[in-house]
Amino acid sequence: MARRNKSVVASLSDVVPYTDRFLRIREIGDWDNALNGLQIENSGRVTRIGTAVDVSTRVLSEAAKKNIDLLIVHHGLFWPGLQPVRSALRRQLQIAFTNDIALYSAHLPLDVHPKAGNNAQLIAALGLKAPQPFLQEKGQPVGLKARASIPRGELVRRLRKALNGPVKIFGSGPKQTRVIGVVTGGAGSEIYRVAQEDIDTFITGEAPHWAAVAAEEFGMNLFLGGHYATEVFGVKALASHLSKRFRIPWEFIDCPTGM
Repeated sequence: MARRNKSVVASLSDVVPYTDRFLRIREIGDWDNALNGLQIENSGRVTRIGTAVDVSTRVLSEAAKKNIDLLIVHHGLFWPGLQPVRSALRRQLQIAFTNDIALYSAHLPLDVHPKAGNNAQLIAALGLKAPQPFLQEKGQPVGLKARASIPRGELVRRLRKALNGPVKIFGSGPKQTRVIGVVTGGAGSEIYRVAQEDIDTFITGEAPHWAAVAAEEFGMNLFLGGHYATEVFGVKALASHLSKRFRIPWEFIDCPTGM
């Protein structure tokens, strides 16, 4: 008689402390409303991990359909700060409670992680070697830079392939790169500080209009890959790591915002 394969079950009380240590949640500075770590607990069982860039009604609904009981996101529930539990927040919490979904959020700790981080993963996808931290924010560097002599067109090709999508190009810098800086997400407004790092090609997700003007003045290449597209890497890498560590299946919930 064939044995049935029992589903692997992990404990939330094991997964969360391990993830906190892996990401150095208590050591990495961040904005208060990031509220890094476990934001919603469930009954304590973890049988399937889901991951997404942002928590939303769409994402939570998909997680419920897929029987996910631990959802890991980059942008959590509480970015607007203290707020009454009504409307969207009430709806989101109700989905989580009804379907026993735990929610774990990691913002800057996931951006800056040397292996699973958004920056490190994108740098690796671009084939850049020996990156160095740069751009101080909240007590630690939040970007990576690498010396690389690459034709600008070739770097654009690699970036489009890594992001699997379009890239907005402001080619005001050299046609052959020297120092490439990567800060995933919405770091375009930091272009003045980036320029002080002798970076000639800056890759980020999004930027205000005036950042393109500044890039032209500095003679810098500015590549914008989209806030969402540049931040899918970290949550995927983290979920994959936890899946191997705890032998639990995982999947990515793709709900792009268009930014």
